[in-house]
Amino acid sequence: MILPLAAGLFAGELRLGKPLSLEKPTALDAIYANPAKYVGQMVQVKGRVTEVCQMMGCWMAVVDGSRSIRIKVNDGDLVFPKDAPGKRARAEGKLEKLELTREQAVAHARHEAEEQGRKFNPASVKGPVTIYQVAGIGAVLEGE
Repeated sequence: MILPLAAGLFAGELRLGKPLSLEKPTALDAIYANPAKYVGQMVQVKGRVTEVCQMMGCWMAVVDGSRSIRIKVNDGDLVFPKDAPGKRARAEGKLEKLELTREQAVAHARHEAEEQGRKFNPASVKGPVTIYQVAGIGAVLEGE
């Protein structure tokens, strides 16, 4: 069990969770252009890591071009390293659509601010929100 992880580290990558199974990533532009086509489907996304949950390592955000998406995992399934921002990542999982009322969106944003140690202003949340995220099952992080 230690050997595959060590092999990944020597190759300049860190493999987390289940091995990636899809042949190629889906561009974030394609996902956001037609999200209904991908919701509930397995997708692989790639990009540069911009943020990681600083409390539990239970999510990371990646950006590809002008689009960003969050990869969220169940607590304990795998842990994204807190020092991952700046690294390249590929991740797989099912695309989820979360439709939040304004009250739910405020609670969601407040929780995220607490996780990241940021100040939060409830007035910054406008109306109900639809969020697309990947329910992650596996990821590969590459060096910078």
